[in-house]
Amino acid sequence: MITRRSLATLAAGAALLPSLAQAQTWNPRRTESFAEAFPAPGRRPWAEQVPQLRVGLLGGENEADRMGRFGAYRDLLERTFGVPTRLFPASDYAGVLQAFSAKQIEVASLGPSGYAGAWLDTNGGVEPLLTAEESDGSISYIAVMVVRADSGITNLEQMRGKSLAWADANSTSGYLIPRFALRRGGIAVDGNAYFSRTGFAGGHEQGVVAVLQRQYDAAVTWASGQGDQAQGFSRGNLRAMVDKGMLNMGDLRIIWRSEPIVNGPISVRTDLPAAFKEDFKRFHLALPKAYPDIYRQIERGAGTGYREVRHEDYDLIVEIRREEAAARRRRS
Repeated sequence: MITRRSLATLAAGAALLPSLAQAQTWNPRRTESFAEAFPAPGRRPWAEQVPQLRVGLLGGENEADRMGRFGAYRDLLERTFGVPTRLFPASDYAGVLQAFSAKQIEVASLGPSGYAGAWLDTNGGVEPLLTAEESDGSISYIAVMVVRADSGITNLEQMRGKSLAWADANSTSGYLIPRFALRRGGIAVDGNAYFSRTGFAGGHEQGVVAVLQRQYDAAVTWASGQGDQAQGFSRGNLRAMVDKGMLNMGDLRIIWRSEPIVNGPISVRTDLPAAFKEDFKRFHLALPKAYPDIYRQIERGAGTGYREVRHEDYDLIVEIRREEAAARRRRS
């Protein structure tokens, strides 16, 4: 159980990742060592209980680009499992969380905070299956704060009296963890005691665009933290924007990085058949080797594939989310 004492330990500087001892209690399957072939096409017995597959897509990127990135993935799911498959792009993160609560979708790839919110909202009605592995085999990423390179801002102290854009209230790297880390560092994140104003940009991509267009002085977003920074790292929002021609990294400066955060999970409704969950895991574990282009598209870059995860891997994020909700209630 996560307690206020463990949160205090975290506040003292522990990484936002499962403990090593916890990780050693099981042996999750990984793409790199997964020897099975990609699943053969054909309708499965579980299709009687799951007659269609509805995939939620988080906001934070324009809808046309999301549908384009996930189009081949949708087609492959439909061919492999023999059930109609539809994509449901939400305007923001909350839309996917609400769709899980209303049982309007079966699966979605969520950020850690989004998963924690969905799990809390549904009283455990969602569960994590897999998460992405980075290029070094780790399962973590970072939040970064970016400013215009010509802004003259080089550190957090120089953000005093400046404006900051959050990505989305349900984003881990674009809201939850930066707020937690800034408070831990003694920076007031509510009101205008430190920042001149804060606001929601509507997503990660929109936040970076708002900085480039001088609507905000800074924004927080996510990156793998690995690979070539000049290319937006190996994976993440910055890399996706570079690849789409929306961003030249020379126009931005990174002035803050978080500690490592456990990657968000591909999540499913808990009430779905166990056989479906197992088939869905095998599909993704084999995907990066069998269909590398589709894998890179849906993951906004590349790593070593996927790894199984469990709810326990997100205990800390769930507890931080609870604390954030309690703080909001106290402020209201």
